[in-house]
Amino acid sequence: MTRLALTDLACARGGLIVIEGLSLSLGAGDALILRGPNGSGKTTLLRTVAGLQPPAAGRIEADPEAIAYAAHADGLKGTLSVGENLEFWAGLFGTRGIDAALAAFDLRDMRERRAQALSAGQKRRLGLARLLVTGRPVWALDEPTVSLDARAVAMFAEAVRGHLAEGGAALIATHIELGLDVPVLDVAQFKPGEARTDAFDEAFL
Repeated sequence: MTRLALTDLACARGGLIVIEGLSLSLGAGDALILRGPNGSGKTTLLRTVAGLQPPAAGRIEADPEAIAYAAHADGLKGTLSVGENLEFWAGLFGTRGIDAALAAFDLRDMRERRAQALSAGQKRRLGLARLLVTGRPVWALDEPTVSLDARAVAMFAEAVRGHLAEGGAALIATHIELGLDVPVLDVAQFKPGEARTDAFDEAFL
């Protein structure tokens, strides 16, 4: 089963084409690590896949309701507790139960603690735990391990393995070694040969 397919995709940032001619396919149980220097287009690619901006060219094939996107912001409400934050997201996506998400990121003892009282790493773990309550099969993740220590990185990697084992797919931009036996794609190879512009204005994003 194909979860995500990109065909001859081009992506633009600030009106400038930063990626072109990219094609890939992820099936159930597949993951791909995105690598490349800063400015090579990893974030732009993930934003395009997530539907936050249109592609400059090419085609994205995926159910719009299939993709869960996680970027640098943790998406938390500081005045709500850890449990209340997860319950909000579970309710939004129509899923049931948050216990598995709490356990996966070792948040059970913090269930009643307000998110604003968490450390940066704890907030990141809670932000990633949201993925487990979305019920969405495709994870598009931009540097998901920021602020995580080695133990928390291992928790995240295990969560990804569990997601893939259940038939999910993941597209992950990271420079950290996660210990996942999955292919790596250097997006720099899809940089245009010469500077090109696109008419799309991203100023409102």
